[in-house]
Amino acid sequence: MMLRTDNFLFMFIAVVTSVAILDCVDAAPNILLIVTDDQRPDTIHALGNDLISTPTFDKLVEQGTTFTRAITAIPICVASRAEIMTGRDGRFNGKGDHGFSPKAGVPHLATVLHKAGYETCYVGKWHTRGRPSDHGYSTVEGLYGSGGGRFPLTNPVDWKGMDVTGYRGWIFQTDKKKLFPDKGIGLTPNISEEFSAAAIRFLDRRPDRPFFLHVNYTAPHDPLFVPDGDEGNYTAAAMPVPANFKPRHPFDHGNAGGRDEVLYSDPRTNEQTKAGLAVYYSVIEHLDASIGKLLDDLKTKGLDKNTLVIFTSDHGLAMGSHGLRGKQNMYEHSIGVPLIFSGPGISMKETRDAQCYLRDLYPTICNYAGVKIPKTVQGKSLKAVLEGKKDSIYDVVFGSFKDSQQMIRTQRWKYVRYPLVKKEQLFDVINDPDELVNLVGEKGVAATLASLRQQLTDWEKEPLQD
Repeated sequence: MMLRTDNFLFMFIAVVTSVAILDCVDAAPNILLIVTDDQRPDTIHALGNDLISTPTFDKLVEQGTTFTRAITAIPICVASRAEIMTGRDGRFNGKGDHGFSPKAGVPHLATVLHKAGYETCYVGKWHTRGRPSDHGYSTVEGLYGSGGGRFPLTNPVDWKGMDVTGYRGWIFQTDKKKLFPDKGIGLTPNISEEFSAAAIRFLDRRPDRPFFLHVNYTAPHDPLFVPDGDEGNYTAAAMPVPANFKPRHPFDHGNAGGRDEVLYSDPRTNEQTKAGLAVYYSVIEHLDASIGKLLDDLKTKGLDKNTLVIFTSDHGLAMGSHGLRGKQNMYEHSIGVPLIFSGPGISMKETRDAQCYLRDLYPTICNYAGVKIPKTVQGKSLKAVLEGKKDSIYDVVFGSFKDSQQMIRTQRWKYVRYPLVKKEQLFDVINDPDELVNLVGEKGVAATLASLRQQLTDWEKEPLQD
């Protein structure tokens, strides 16, 4: 029996296409995306923080390219992670919930990479709807999420003896919801080690094709505990308060009664802030060491030479700056994120001051993987900036938190509007990086202020995008 010509042609095209995809994938780099939780951008020794020890992060800075002006558009965990997964502006990324959930029907990053032939693995904190397998991850290791509320907390009080409010009932589990209470309920002091071990388990049995390994650590999110054996590494006495420390924020910024903000007393005190920073730095140092174990394993297996490593966080944290404790604000310490690229084709010992968003990681990864960027993606690739072909991608970037805060930032200026309390701020972030002087009402800035106001208003009125 003879095959029909059109069927034969279809089969031939399918085979040729499959071979072409395989050839493309074989030549593509592995991708390791590391995301921490609540890590201020100024918590890396090599980037100017002399108080903290971060040899792993320092090595990434030494061996890669650092973006110094990266931000999250919505400084809260769920919204930031949704932007990474979809590459979309948080305002148009969900169901009217301020970007707190990924938009339905949008191809997620892992889905696109998996369809292109990548092995996709999710490790760590899961903070969105569904399960990792619903969003393109073919392998799941060390999954950490809610579902263990019937078990007692392993550590019911934090470093200062306050009842734990964050990560209550969170538990290690499988994608199919098999729970592992023996690993602890809620955060534990050495939890970062568990996530690195899970990622290493994936590397131990990885397939013979490129992988996308997405590792999500919980550190240094509260509740904070000094890691075992790290007692005394940092002391309150050795900690200065931040340069922009205040006992109180001068007005209600829109989250004054939020969970993060009530973790410190009101007013904030020097002693409490210094003690908090000491344990915060201790958690970050332990996180750094845990990530170092993962990167060492990558090198031991000979995978480092063909792996693009991207390190970032979902947002920063105030920790006493501006009289705040949490991340739900537009100041640089909270809306800013660390962002480092390292690996094949990435320049070493370089920095970029190009403004960018977390959602730009999606198209950037697609570019390096040789994968077509879906039309639904609203972020912009940073590859040309990394290669030195462009100095910038955005003239301005925007941020917001619910209906209480909106922000626009140029290379020099930042304007923040608080519509619920009718307050405004204007900062010269080049000459006043700690955002200490509000220039609203000062001479010589009227034209700048008017322009920024209008641009922010125009941005707020942008129509909903598919």
